Amino acid sequence: VLKLFKLLHRTRQEVFKNDTRALEAARQKINEEFKSNQDETSEEKINELLKMASDVEVILRTSVIQAVHTDSDKI
Repeated sequence: VLKLFKLLHRTRQEVFKNDTRALEAARQKINEEFKSNQDETSEEKINELLKMASDVEVILRTSVIQAVHTDSDKI
C-alpha cells in the first residue's frame, strides 16, 4: 500500500510539474483517499482499492496532458 501511495505522489509530481495548483489538488486528493480507507480490514475491498489506485496512476501517467504557454499565441 505504501509503495503505491509513494508511486502516485511521484507520478503526480511528474505529470503536474510546475503547476502548483494541480500539484496541491492532486496531493490533497491522494492523501484524502488513502486516509479515508486506512481502517479498511476486508482483504477483498483492499485489493479493489489498490487496483483502482493503480489504474489512476496509469491514467495520470498516460492520459494527462499539461500544456505549456510558450508565446503570446502559442501553447
